Amino acid sequence: MAVGWIRADRARVSVIEALGLRPLLPGLRQCVAALGGDAWSEPGVADTSSLALLVPRLSLPLWAGMARADHRVPVTNLPNRTPPPHDGPYHVTRRQVCDFRGGTLTYDSHEGTDFAVAPGTRLCTVAPGVVSEVRRFMQRGGLKVVVDHGGGLVSVYAHCARAEVAVGDRVSRGQVIARSGMAGVDGILFFPWLAPHLHLTVLLDGEAVDPWAAPGEVSLWRTGDNAPTPWGDGASDEAPGPDTWDHEAVQDTVDACLDPELAAWMASLPQACRAGSVAAARTYFPTRFSRLPPIVTRATARSPRLDLPLHPDDHQGVVFLDGLEAELERRLAEKPDDHDARFDLAQIRAATGDRAAAADLLLEIMKADREWREDGARLELLKFFEA
Repeated sequence: MAVGWIRADRARVSVIEALGLRPLLPGLRQCVAALGGDAWSEPGVADTSSLALLVPRLSLPLWAGMARADHRVPVTNLPNRTPPPHDGPYHVTRRQVCDFRGGTLTYDSHEGTDFAVAPGTRLCTVAPGVVSEVRRFMQRGGLKVVVDHGGGLVSVYAHCARAEVAVGDRVSRGQVIARSGMAGVDGILFFPWLAPHLHLTVLLDGEAVDPWAAPGEVSLWRTGDNAPTPWGDGASDEAPGPDTWDHEAVQDTVDACLDPELAAWMASLPQACRAGSVAAARTYFPTRFSRLPPIVTRATARSPRLDLPLHPDDHQGVVFLDGLEAELERRLAEKPDDHDARFDLAQIRAATGDRAAAADLLLEIMKADREWREDGARLELLKFFEA
């Protein structure tokens, strides 16, 4: 049976706000800088493999304010376990990819998890903590909220349309801290074909880590497995973890920042908030620092501490984008003339690099019903050839 769509429970946000362009001129200036590179970073790298990130069958319903009726949030990209060197340009290519399952649901420089949700969806803290940063930078992630959870753990919520907390706020587990969007230069360039999403980056001891567990690893999700759920027990009085930051090393990192504007921002933060912001800056902008010393006094082991960063009334679990194939294949087995399922499956095959299989599926539709969706299968096939 097909998984349907329902109207998402969300705040009203305009497209301009969702894309991070309010106020307009500063956002546009940052976008221009992002496209051309600057004194500290090269322009991003993309090629035809980057087209796999565009999934209209998912993006269009989300931009229209819909959500899956089964309350599972689609995960469209996972952290890449085989990234390119961090001292080079950012790659949105899919040339050397491996997610925690050994699959390819990621791209080369991707260090976070993308949860595809309609703009205005409630974003919630994965654990209790203190807000370290609320700042917009269109080159990488648009409007971001950074939360320091103590014990070396930091979470970064990127592509937000609107923040609902301020620097220094103490937040409880599962508290709403922002509304989702698709803020950033990538959202603007590929609207509406790129699905709006929350990009969640998890840092441990100042380094990006994958919260999902490969065989033999400890999952960071509080469920203890790779099936996270949101916090659903109301207000929590749980305290953040202990302070394990080496504050002298944190200050040394600020002093090593080559970007005067970024350095001034980090230096302006209270000490209780600075370490989390510095940890995020090192991860997102490593080429803006002349050195990156260790910034913790002791290492922290992986442990199950995180909840799904969404509200339990909106989403209750996850579904991986490539896992949708099984749903569609089952629909086709039950009803071979289900061209909607065949078309969606073709888009997934194309997104995972198997364009030959995608073309075969589209040709099957054309043979059976050339007028389906006003010649939609042929038009989609032409897009493949153009790419």
